Amino acid sequence: MSDSWRDRYSRQILFPGIGEEGQRRLSEAAAAVVGCGALGSFHAGALARAGVGRLILIDRDFVEWSNLQRQWLYEESDAREGLPKAVAAARALARINSETRVEAQVADLTPENIEELLEGAVVVLDGTDNFETRFLLNDYCVEHAVPWIYGGAVGSYGISMPVMPGSSACFECVFPEPPQGPQPTCETSGVMNTITSLVASWQVSLALQILCGRRPEQKIAMFDAWAGTFRQVEMPPRDPQCPACGLRSCRFLHGAARVPVSLCGRNAVQIHDRKRPLDLDELARRLSALGEVRHNGFALRFLIPPHEMTIFPDGRAIIKGTQDPGLARSLYSRFVGN
Repeated sequence: MSDSWRDRYSRQILFPGIGEEGQRRLSEAAAAVVGCGALGSFHAGALARAGVGRLILIDRDFVEWSNLQRQWLYEESDAREGLPKAVAAARALARINSETRVEAQVADLTPENIEELLEGAVVVLDGTDNFETRFLLNDYCVEHAVPWIYGGAVGSYGISMPVMPGSSACFECVFPEPPQGPQPTCETSGVMNTITSLVASWQVSLALQILCGRRPEQKIAMFDAWAGTFRQVEMPPRDPQCPACGLRSCRFLHGAARVPVSLCGRNAVQIHDRKRPLDLDELARRLSALGEVRHNGFALRFLIPPHEMTIFPDGRAIIKGTQDPGLARSLYSRFVGN
């Protein structure tokens, strides 16, 4: 390795847990970040600064003003332009570490595309905001024996745990069913930016251990940044009847087609069942006579108060101003087509 490489990562190389061999492993590794919001944007920046050679960034959303309080790679210009988070993150990472190869995927992770999008990743970090995607991610990682790091944060509370397929309990062992009833979200309960960075730092630390060849402790970590508390509990043993790691049915990976999804705490619905791409330039010309249109080359934003539609080239759309999938689908059909 070159002297400039050793100089850049000298403080990590000096740390016995990483050393020169660990740093070499990081430079040859591929890590995936699923969701580039408060957790994921921190994951991406920390992994790039640590010298991970290839980063796969997957996010379905775009930068908004309310993100800037806690989403670490984004600036006001990104919110003004409404850039997709994966694109804005990739641009920021190019300025942080030009030697890290960043692959930005503006996409919703689904059973149909997960194999392609996560190909080659040797560890996956969870920056998502919903249990549906986490169950899908768990199924994929169990089936392909890829370690992944769960994390979540809301208010001042956060949680994280490593999933090591084949040896530890998986996510579905610990959470057999999604939580029932209304759950607190960042929009309803707020969130401290310190808890998101705390949880994300913990996740990255676990990922670095895995990438350097160390097996992390199988514990669930829980934090409260406002109360100043931290505790860990042992993960439960693997459940031999778990549909994912026990029975290997992986029903979220191999299950039925998905339906429109109400986005966590966003008063918004995602439509993602269109199978053909859109010409956003042509769509912008057509919609400009019907309402305000903003188009940045990555996504098209169409304002029809009280609703706002953000439409992506793959045909996916986020409809703000409703949590009713039926209404969202009706608006999509009316303005975009079937």
